[in-house]
Amino acid sequence: MGGYVPNTPEEQQEMLKECGFSGFMDLYRDIPESVLRKEPLEMPEGKSELEVRRIVEGMAAKNKVYRHIFRGAGAYNHYIPAIVNTIAGKEDFRTAYTPYQAEISQGILQSIFEYQTDICELTGMEASNAGVYDGATAAAEACEMCRDRKRNRILVSAAVDPKILSVVRTYSFGRDVPVTVIPEHDGITDQEAMKELLTPDVSCVLLQHPNYYGNLEAVEEISEAVHAAGAKLVASVNPISLAVLKTPGEYGADVAVGEGQPLGLPLADGGPYLGFMAAGAKMMRKLPGRIVGQTTDCDGKRAYVLTLQAREQHIRREKASSNICSNEALCALRASAYMAAMGPSGLREAAVQCTSKAHYLRDRLKEAGLAPAFENREFFHEFVTECPDAGKLLQALAEQGILGGLPLPDNRILWCATEMNTKEEMDWTASLVKEVCGA
Repeated sequence: MGGYVPNTPEEQQEMLKECGFSGFMDLYRDIPESVLRKEPLEMPEGKSELEVRRIVEGMAAKNKVYRHIFRGAGAYNHYIPAIVNTIAGKEDFRTAYTPYQAEISQGILQSIFEYQTDICELTGMEASNAGVYDGATAAAEACEMCRDRKRNRILVSAAVDPKILSVVRTYSFGRDVPVTVIPEHDGITDQEAMKELLTPDVSCVLLQHPNYYGNLEAVEEISEAVHAAGAKLVASVNPISLAVLKTPGEYGADVAVGEGQPLGLPLADGGPYLGFMAAGAKMMRKLPGRIVGQTTDCDGKRAYVLTLQAREQHIRREKASSNICSNEALCALRASAYMAAMGPSGLREAAVQCTSKAHYLRDRLKEAGLAPAFENREFFHEFVTECPDAGKLLQALAEQGILGGLPLPDNRILWCATEMNTKEEMDWTASLVKEVCGA
């Protein structure tokens, strides 16, 4: 299979004849003559490959490419081993369609099975699907998994990424599901407010850990309170952080979700990304999307198949409990290749560098005049600072090729550091901040 397969007019006519058509217009023979367009479309003539390349390169040149990045908020600049691109670039893996025919799809099914295994090991859960569109979609789907006839209300922490909350609300609006936001206090979920909101009609609590502000939540206490009220806990997690923090399985989450972009997917102008989902054994039959299982064939040899779900999840859409259908296998393959290349020690090293460099950056920015917004909170690799004029500061950094943190309401900035940031560039950024802020 090639990335680009041309064919001649003669070959096209041969294919039409094989399908029982006399020409291209015969493809539309069932369409009423009155609605067919007779005149050609008003489109310019096609251009050569060289002309198209020049035009696209000219458009791309308008983009601002930052060499130094201190912004996260859901998409992170991580090192990607070269082997990830090599494996994901193989033409064998580029078939996008669903691997329903197991007898001719063993390769892609095995890659999905290995991805699911990796996600289960990373999250401490018992079952994973083959990935969904992105982390926000995964969170919304997980909340839907937890609903039943008696429990129909969703609680979402105010310390969750606003983009995730927005998608949850969009999902819930069409199903007439109430969504209540739990207030945050000093950068984390207000547990007392949560306990008051945990009424008998609550199906689940959606918590992000580390949360949107980078702070670590009291996940074990929250998990205990949620389960005591008869509800379920959906934990939205950063996959890199799981190399050093307790897994969702360890603190009793019912469903673990998150954005898989840090696992070997480039920033890529915002996508395509990968939402991962994992659950305990009691919830695994409610997982949306595809699930690959390992079995044996008629000769007793190891084989892989789609399992645990009815066909309506993918084909008979009117009876499905989820709208997830598209194939995320190529993004999942990248994630699996990344985790295999990094290994447990590599993932831990990346996580340790992320958190140590973020703490160093916070201290340097504090010296430069940006006070931490949550001084006494533990955090992973993101943190919030106060800033009287965020626009002026971020513009000054941008002029030096530095993408500063994300501006937040109330004169605050959300900063991020990963293993890609060096001490030299953090010191340089701090010196520029001091110059602009006059500290």
